[in-house]
Amino acid sequence: MCGIAGYFGKGNRDALSEMTKTLHHRGPDDEGFFVDKNVGLGHKRLSIIDLSLAGHQPMSNENDTVWLVFNGEIYNFKDLREELKGRHNFKSNTDTEVIIHLYEEIGERVFEKLNGMFAIAIYDKRKSKIILARDRMGKKPLYYSLLGNNLIFASEVKAILKYPLFKKELDLKVLNKYLMYEYVPTPDSIFKNIKKLEPANFLVFDGQKEKINKFWNIKFNNGTCDFKLDNAVKELDKKFNLAVKRRLISDAPLGIFLSGGIDSSAIAYYAQRNSNKKIKTFSIGFKESSFDESNYARQVAKYLGTDHSEEILDSKKCLEIIPKIASQLDEPIADSSILPTYLLSNFASSKVKVVLGGDGGDELFCGYDTFIAHKMVEFYDKIPLFVRKKIIEKIISYLPTSHKNISFDFKAKSFIKGFYGKREYRDIRWMGSFDRKERENLFHNSMWSNISQDNEYIEIDNYLSMLDSNDYFNQLILLYLRMYMMDDILVKVDRASMMNSIEVRTPLLDYELVEFANKLPLKYKINGFKTKYILRKLMEGKLPLEIIKRKKKGFGMPIASWISGDLKTMILDYLSEDVIKKQGLFNHIYINKLLSDHFSKRKDNRKKIWTLFMFQLWHYKWLKN
Repeated sequence: MCGIAGYFGKGNRDALSEMTKTLHHRGPDDEGFFVDKNVGLGHKRLSIIDLSLAGHQPMSNENDTVWLVFNGEIYNFKDLREELKGRHNFKSNTDTEVIIHLYEEIGERVFEKLNGMFAIAIYDKRKSKIILARDRMGKKPLYYSLLGNNLIFASEVKAILKYPLFKKELDLKVLNKYLMYEYVPTPDSIFKNIKKLEPANFLVFDGQKEKINKFWNIKFNNGTCDFKLDNAVKELDKKFNLAVKRRLISDAPLGIFLSGGIDSSAIAYYAQRNSNKKIKTFSIGFKESSFDESNYARQVAKYLGTDHSEEILDSKKCLEIIPKIASQLDEPIADSSILPTYLLSNFASSKVKVVLGGDGGDELFCGYDTFIAHKMVEFYDKIPLFVRKKIIEKIISYLPTSHKNISFDFKAKSFIKGFYGKREYRDIRWMGSFDRKERENLFHNSMWSNISQDNEYIEIDNYLSMLDSNDYFNQLILLYLRMYMMDDILVKVDRASMMNSIEVRTPLLDYELVEFANKLPLKYKINGFKTKYILRKLMEGKLPLEIIKRKKKGFGMPIASWISGDLKTMILDYLSEDVIKKQGLFNHIYINKLLSDHFSKRKDNRKKIWTLFMFQLWHYKWLKN
């Protein structure tokens, strides 16, 4: 895992050095630069494969006509190296060098051959062009900006902001989307003139024009598999085992993030099965029992016989690191679980440099409660409108507001709020913060008039237009994979782990496993109201029954009570009338109402307030001056 930065056009070594310096946390072990006329490549290295100096980047081919910087891991690089053997002189044992020589042989088709997570920049000196590429599932970040005939790229936005010709400017249209989604959806960034390269895409730039190509698609009707459940379970066992086995290759110490949920527990099982020594597992717990899962992780570790480490924290530890994390995030994200993810990464980094994580299982196998809610819609829709409006929804509106984590009243009121409206956008109405009417009230009139006509759902529309399936749940799975998982979950994990210079690998997002899962019938994923059905079947006899049957909990944080308690003073400072008026973006009267209703428990406004608060922290850091 590393950090990359560079330019094609105007630039020099000093500018490149300043850009690369911002990525030190992503690669504290080594740094390297290549500058030649109109191109500059910078690299910060976290040494994982081939820890010797032979792994130094930027790396070139034998005659220095192809140069490369690379962030990520290629899990099939040894097989690819065997295919290339005899035709190239290898000077290292790295996956990086395999990419270079494979590019020499097959050009831009190289990315189709790579199984892994990656953000890559290739400079082809002979053809005077630069190529940027991002992995299939969007696990590794890659930002870029086109300023005239200059292309600038980096692993994180903060590096592009250091490029001398770049001028910082908030993208109001993207802010509008952030307030709805709680994250910034690809391909935009929160800054004007900075884009995220979409997953499974590569961009070619020759100094005059750009061309973007796709090398893979998420498909659901791509062939068939044996739909007998027993055979599907056996095939999933093979795919899962291979995905984990591939990700155990490391020349640096390796471990597992173990929450005690079925996804991370299954990964720990396969990791231990493929290791001749005890696998290191890590978990954190909290003294507050309402969001502590450490006992489940402990139970799994004991059952599998792993070398388990845990740290029990007070929730105040999370509160203490909010300013620190917010100051390093160069795009706002309102997922509060970044706090425990950061603490877990920090804890594990004292013993390992690589961990395997369980992300992807909920998206592939319908693990979220929202998938159940979508099934409940079918029943609720059959209830007469009069009964819904005059009885059920009236009763729900009178439920007392609780500040407990994901309380019944919160779920019931969210269900009703999201039920009405276009089906394709229902999930975001449930998952997001501010709906359209609320954003109209939130924004200052002068701001809202600039964005009110935008199609704020354009990403959803674009993804669904390319889908090869009309099945509603396949549409949901695609949107989770391409939006919530990629732009929230994976961003959260990448930033929290890289702040602690630790690499996270995600076996469940192995593209071959993803392709297999997407061929399975829905009943193998959500059976009745049983989520992750085939995954639970797979793990029978491999994990404790309690772990297999337990409901998803996740890294829940007591945001509602924090807002009314320990965080109240800070929130009131950042959302004060004086600050809001100077900023000129929002309506302070509406914000005061949000706060007042929450403090008095008239409403649970945790999501809205937290989303605003995280934006204000971001804005203070990156745009105040």
